[in-house]
Amino acid sequence: MTDWFQRASEKEQETIAIRRHLHQYPERSFHEIETHTYILKRLKQLDFNIRECVGENGIVATIGNSESGPTIALRADFDALPIDDMKNVPYRSKNPGIMHACGHDGHTAILLTVAELLHEHQSELKGAVALIFQYGEEEMPGGAQGMIADNALVGVDKVYGNHLWSGYPTGTIHTRPGAMMAQPDEFNITIYGKGGHGAKPHETIDPIVIMAEFILSTQKIVSRTLDPVKQAVISFGKIEAGDADNVIPDTAHCRGTVRTFDPEVQQHIQTKLEKLLEGLAVANDITYDFDYINGYLPVYNHEASAEIVKIAANDLNFRYHDSDLMMIGEDFSYYLHALPGAFFFTGCGNAEKQTDWPHHSPHFDIDESAMKYTVSTFMKILELENVF
Repeated sequence: MTDWFQRASEKEQETIAIRRHLHQYPERSFHEIETHTYILKRLKQLDFNIRECVGENGIVATIGNSESGPTIALRADFDALPIDDMKNVPYRSKNPGIMHACGHDGHTAILLTVAELLHEHQSELKGAVALIFQYGEEEMPGGAQGMIADNALVGVDKVYGNHLWSGYPTGTIHTRPGAMMAQPDEFNITIYGKGGHGAKPHETIDPIVIMAEFILSTQKIVSRTLDPVKQAVISFGKIEAGDADNVIPDTAHCRGTVRTFDPEVQQHIQTKLEKLLEGLAVANDITYDFDYINGYLPVYNHEASAEIVKIAANDLNFRYHDSDLMMIGEDFSYYLHALPGAFFFTGCGNAEKQTDWPHHSPHFDIDESAMKYTVSTFMKILELENVF
């Protein structure tokens, strides 16, 4: 059997160089033109059957023989976030206001390294591998649905994905069967009252007070109307109203998120939010707009595939742990809705290297030594799935 960790370690400096190039030239979701070109250029040097612009600007590169064995897909995302890079490092972002603050540059570097290993070991392949390079994961509706609609999974038997994770120590591997990541819904609410002078509130219908009442009341939805063993989160990220200290405005606006694993819980919360607004409208003579946007499906790992990840990590003598149940979202969920497979985390957090900042922070970075753990885990998964 091939020592995949040794092979990944031999390519580590090249993997790091790819990641640093991508980190310096990030592009926002659905605008990843140069990133797409860079990935294509590297893939075209290898023996892959390449489909360009899958969905919008995704790429699917396939190698091997699907008639003699299974076809396993591995996925990486390559979009960045609208964040200023505040790190003082040589590979700091050169595109103002845009940054790889979630590790997608590392994911892409990992999959391009896997591509090189598959190219070098193609004579040993018994099955086939489809490498899925996906755009637009950070911004709804995401890129996964478009790529699936454009037949990215045709002929594929199982699919695996990975996320570098600064909240876990470098080199550890984490997954779990069943529910792993939540459905991240969004909502936008505007309350229309009646503005006026701050000294005469009785002549107004104050939308700020009503919005405050609404926000406080929503906190009882989870704590007092849901079974305590069912997980859910309601959070507000933006509240806007007024322009002066002595003027009661006509309107107040808020934006927030709902995170759930269970469709019934999600529908319950959406209904309760609407009923709260209806009650406030009757009680206070207001009107309102309520826009509820369904997020990505929850990530549900298939049990047998999650076990394959665990076996791969243990066979490689890595530190394996069951993953925490996380309220973050991931559009890899759509691949798992279509096919068996699993998603896993590779720890990349290292306080000494200052890579334990949270994801989406302007100081976010990864411990680049973590990438070889994912490369070798992917290759071991392919071996366990009888692709080799």
